[in-house]
Amino acid sequence: MASQSQDDYICPVCHEIFKDPVLLSCSHSVCKECLQKFWRIKETRECPVCRRRSSNQHPPLNLALKNLCESFLKERNERCSSGSEEICSLHREKLKLFCLEDKHPVCFVCINSQQHDNHKFRPINEVVPSYKEELSKALKSLQEKLKHNEKLKGEFEKTVQHIKSQAEHTERQIKQQFEKLHQFLRDEEEATITALREEEEQKKQMVKEKLEEINRHISALSQTVKDTEEMMRDNDVCFLKVSSDPDCSSRVQISSQPDPQMPSGALIHVPRYLGNLPFRVWKKMQDIVQHTPVILDPNTANPFLVLSDDLTSVRRSEIKQPLPENPERFDEYCCVFGSEGFNSGTHCWDVEVKESSDWSLGVTTASNLRKGRDFFKTDVWSVLHGLFVGSGFRVKQDLECVRVDLDYDRGILSFSDPVTNTILHTFVANFTDTVFPFFEFSSSLKILPFNSQ
Repeated sequence: MASQSQDDYICPVCHEIFKDPVLLSCSHSVCKECLQKFWRIKETRECPVCRRRSSNQHPPLNLALKNLCESFLKERNERCSSGSEEICSLHREKLKLFCLEDKHPVCFVCINSQQHDNHKFRPINEVVPSYKEELSKALKSLQEKLKHNEKLKGEFEKTVQHIKSQAEHTERQIKQQFEKLHQFLRDEEEATITALREEEEQKKQMVKEKLEEINRHISALSQTVKDTEEMMRDNDVCFLKVSSDPDCSSRVQISSQPDPQMPSGALIHVPRYLGNLPFRVWKKMQDIVQHTPVILDPNTANPFLVLSDDLTSVRRSEIKQPLPENPERFDEYCCVFGSEGFNSGTHCWDVEVKESSDWSLGVTTASNLRKGRDFFKTDVWSVLHGLFVGSGFRVKQDLECVRVDLDYDRGILSFSDPVTNTILHTFVANFTDTVFPFFEFSSSLKILPFNSQ
């Protein structure tokens, strides 16, 4: 054991002496409890050291390593309890004094040595209380830090679960949205094929009617040919008697009548169905889909806010949602950001505010503080209504909707009432950072879809 260092007995996960070490198939050893906790967090059975997947859910106990660790701990405890460190290594005398210059225990022989010339000494029992007090303060700080880190660990674990639930919920929404699109395409396909079948039946019926007319014409011609051929075989007297008959002349004249013609437009109008088919379907699709210029960011929403599945509306709740305390999230103000920031160009969005008696909305910089109560102190350009306080322009009249027009390059931010087409307020600023739409309200609000009319 003497040839081994303490590092040989340290668990790679908890960095403590192994407790009930288990042996993985990759030959690495880990504390049994550390491994189970690691697997629960990672949700996969892999080695914490080399990431190789373990096929065994219950790895065997490493008895050899466990015995070595127990022997190591026993030997270390015996060394500490033997009092060997209380004897001066140079003079083999008990360490009774403490050198204030060297910060080290010494014996009575040491104080007369050249090494400690002109040094000050104190009895160990006088020095220990001050050192213990100092260490106690440091220990308290460490304990508080440990407690804080354990709390952070809990937050990180909850964040992992939140990310998982976020992904699952988002996947469900994606599937629902695509199913609507798929259903629209299936309906369009069915309608287009139905129209094709209807034209097919119509055109076939038209040609069938012409076909029947040809059949009648052929039948008449065949009979005339047959009668004429028989007449040609009669003797001269009979031939002259029959050929001079007016009925015979009219039958022979059938050959001079025009033949039935193929009607115009008898074929399928193929371009009507295949011409620009994807483009025409896309144009129709625009009637069932809407474009909302600003989408809300759920990762910034105060825990008392509940966003709609399409992220275009939000309402306040009496119940605080169990959400991660990520840096982007508001914790004091019931605010939420738009998901996209702007650093150039012109942008416009309409906000329905009729359900809230108190509201505040506008733009702010991405770096503005979202924790605490300092959000409205700097870099906020907004209009507000009701009891809300802030640095923005206060609107006195009740409104159904507020239109926000941002011209980033010219530094103009304008608020208006789209119902009456009146300007509420205009800010002129020199925007240099990316700005995000933000919204604060007492009840609910909605970002309205873009209307090109």
